[in-house]
Amino acid sequence: MNAFARICPFVFVILGCALSLSAQTKRKVIIDQDAAGPGGTDMQAILTLVNSPETDVLGITVLTGDAWRDEEVQHTLRLMEIIGRRDIPVIPGAAFPLVSSKEYIAKWETIHGKVVYQGAWNFAPGGKVHGPAEIPPMREGNPSIKPTNEDAAHFMVRMVRQYPHDVTVYAAGPMTDLALAIALDPEFPSLTKELIMMGGSINPQTDDPEFSLTPTREFNFWMDPEATHAVLHAKWPRVVLTTVDISVKTHMEKTLIEQVRKSPEPAAQYVAKYAQPGYLWDELAAVAWLDPSFITKWRKLYMDIDVDHGAGYGNTLAWTPGLQPGLGEVLVEVQDDLDKQKFYREYVELLSRPTPNAKNPSGN
Repeated sequence: MNAFARICPFVFVILGCALSLSAQTKRKVIIDQDAAGPGGTDMQAILTLVNSPETDVLGITVLTGDAWRDEEVQHTLRLMEIIGRRDIPVIPGAAFPLVSSKEYIAKWETIHGKVVYQGAWNFAPGGKVHGPAEIPPMREGNPSIKPTNEDAAHFMVRMVRQYPHDVTVYAAGPMTDLALAIALDPEFPSLTKELIMMGGSINPQTDDPEFSLTPTREFNFWMDPEATHAVLHAKWPRVVLTTVDISVKTHMEKTLIEQVRKSPEPAAQYVAKYAQPGYLWDELAAVAWLDPSFITKWRKLYMDIDVDHGAGYGNTLAWTPGLQPGLGEVLVEVQDDLDKQKFYREYVELLSRPTPNAKNPSGN
């Protein structure tokens, strides 16, 4: 046997071990997202996480938020077809909040004033506001694949039981799915690795009328306050929060869209076709989880939500350590400032790169 023949088996063993180690070290994540589409902050955040070579996306759980759940599920399925990731399960989540509702808020507004943005309840991108069962025509085409038969809460519990202390939950919509998972299994939060959230508003420095006069109202926390309260009193190993305060420092400029357009990859062309200028809410939370080095300032705060059903119903509550009520509020790592240009570069790169493990992308 020559030297080459003797060495080859060892080379294959080493390569096999390296590939196995690479698979094991990918960061397992569940994407819990309201998924209005096509394009927009929700879909672009999903793309950054799916496109990262570091992630193992266990599934995308979809709940009502910026749009109604059933419509969002269809947009998510179609996105997975476009980028060639039909293998990633799309799991329907909550269609309605635990307690609040469109009808209740309409009555609340007669006493306390109008809420500018209510997601699916009062806003439809490029179309007419509709009910929960209606799915308007899909600009990107209808999907041919189907969602799973499992619901989001059971899926989440099953995944953290299967991979204890190894699953990151990325939550960038209302908190209903998480609250339902906690109700199913009180150990669910403690079995995760961490919770990454986009939500809450403390004291944003902005002249945006949505926040300048109501600075502590933020949609993801507001739409289901009781669910948010449950999440912010659960025993997570770690909680990281991207708030309005830091999000409004970012913007999806047309120049960023044009940079993404240069890539021929299906994900990039989807973004180039459907993205619109606006704050990079969920994208910031997603990319900062992948690489927190561009976050230049942090602070730790205890957080909760107002569930009293008065004028502050759904508003964010925050305390510096030592001043919190001490009723089980969770300590949160809050992002305060960022290197915006570094974030933009990483964001564009993630949207422009080939999608890992893509098979037969269908284009857009």
